[in-house]
Amino acid sequence: MQRVRRLHRNDERLIIHFDYDCFYASVVENENPALKSVPLAIQQKQIVVTCNYEARRRGLRKLQLITEAKKVCPDAVIVLGEDLTRFRDASKVLYNFLRESIWSGRAERLGFDEVWLDCSDMVDYNMGLLNRHDLAHSFFCLSKDDPTIGFEYDASNVFGPTFPSKGLLQLSEQDVGLRLRLVLGSHLARHLRHELESQKGYTATVGIATNKLLSKLVGNVNKPKNQTTIVPPYHPLGDVEATVTQFLDGHDIGKVPGIGFKLAHRIRGYVLGRDAAFSEGLVYGATKESVTVLDVRTYPGMGPDLLEEILGTTGAPRGIGGKIWELIHGIDDTEVGMAKRVPSQISQEDSYMKYLHTFDEVKKQLQLLGERLIRRMQMDLLEDEDEGEDTGSEPRRRWMAHPRTLRLTTRPRPPPGPDGVRARTFNRISRSAPMPNYVFNLNDPATALATRLVDEALVPMFRKLHHEKAGWNLSLINIAATNMAETAAESKDSAGRDIGRMFRRQDEVLKDFRITDEPDCVDDHPNYATAVVPQKSPEQIRSEAQGEVLVADGWDTEDSDREAWERCEFCQSIMPAYAFAAHRRFHELGG
Repeated sequence: MQRVRRLHRNDERLIIHFDYDCFYASVVENENPALKSVPLAIQQKQIVVTCNYEARRRGLRKLQLITEAKKVCPDAVIVLGEDLTRFRDASKVLYNFLRESIWSGRAERLGFDEVWLDCSDMVDYNMGLLNRHDLAHSFFCLSKDDPTIGFEYDASNVFGPTFPSKGLLQLSEQDVGLRLRLVLGSHLARHLRHELESQKGYTATVGIATNKLLSKLVGNVNKPKNQTTIVPPYHPLGDVEATVTQFLDGHDIGKVPGIGFKLAHRIRGYVLGRDAAFSEGLVYGATKESVTVLDVRTYPGMGPDLLEEILGTTGAPRGIGGKIWELIHGIDDTEVGMAKRVPSQISQEDSYMKYLHTFDEVKKQLQLLGERLIRRMQMDLLEDEDEGEDTGSEPRRRWMAHPRTLRLTTRPRPPPGPDGVRARTFNRISRSAPMPNYVFNLNDPATALATRLVDEALVPMFRKLHHEKAGWNLSLINIAATNMAETAAESKDSAGRDIGRMFRRQDEVLKDFRITDEPDCVDDHPNYATAVVPQKSPEQIRSEAQGEVLVADGWDTEDSDREAWERCEFCQSIMPAYAFAAHRRFHELGG
């Protein structure tokens, strides 16, 4: 327990977690504001994937069958949500808004509707500006360069609800400092929440804490359109139990971030002495037997070693028991990820209520997923090459990154047992291969590229995963583009400089340094009153006498003008012809 107590003192971070309220429904409502006052459900397959609060008030819920939803609320408006484009675009807009509102650049997305922000530096800066003798009249500075940009606030009180709702009157000196940091974080969260609603039209539920785990969980306490701060003491204080422990003890073990379904199922089984029963009426295998964090934490002999014994099966990471023991005590040292120029992976997935039985059905689904994957890659990984330049023509598109790996994942349905009942399983199997270069071709339509991808890559991978000739029972297929290799660009976050773009822009960049014939005298200059004639060096004078023109860097411009250039069909880079063969070989080797 010494490590648990020590890490509870790790209070130098301030993490804010945003969870957009009914995000999918809100996107549709923002497109059609008339839907805000009616029960609205978003459908994928035959399931309600989400619904607005008006629909929930009338009895609808997530993961409900559409047939049941129509019986519960006949006047519900049901919108198809199979095409994720509108949701993905809205998520990017909101993410960029929040990312640009903080200083650290640490903004990490989880799905479409959740974002973590590391605001430690902003809170540290404003802690130094506080007048400890007049906290009630404080000013939160949002810019280091302009002290007038910010908002007034009361630094003597937390904004919004807290957990627990009533704090201790007596706190240690360190907890007093921690509480003040959380106060500042709560007011910053309030400001960002209100800006998000006023400027973008979306509301969010927010959690404020010192790590990702606690900020995500505590935000769920007061929904919707609200925020919650978990306040000290974060560690035991005399006979008083830590607020973190009080907060986590009531959660089901499967609700703790970082403890996935399989791990939670094993822990439940060990504590119960048998497998936990599933709720047959729910989709995706929810359990109807709850085993709380308190049940696990107080189980006889429970600790890192016992958890390692329970969870340390083949393939499990070393030290998994200690990691889970820390998580159920509210300890999470993971950093909020830096904002990324490109996603770490792009995937397309579909699950099937009616299981796939034949190869023709599988191939049809591979074609649909492959085409969606290629379109998504083009949407997320392409940028305008001449962005910000006034070229007067249609901007070229370039790849910001090339995924090196193609991964195919399936979830087979197990055969029935002796009693005719199929065991429930959530195990997936995968196969990976190098990403073919032709998927980066921008001249062919996505449908044609997907057909080639299926025939030449996905079907061979599938046959290596499933050797049966017929009779498959697949409940899920996933195709992913992974192992991103960023291309060179002009931004500071890119992996190198784009030399092709540098060559294309050299005329514009060097125009002020180009050598031209000067007038014989100042009087011949059209603007002689203001003209400045550069002084020439003796070398230039001698060279001009011989009919030569010197170039500052010593390159022979005539040879350069005659140099042949070629464009790469895969990455669209332009380069000298002598380098093109090596560059093409680079792509053939998977680069």
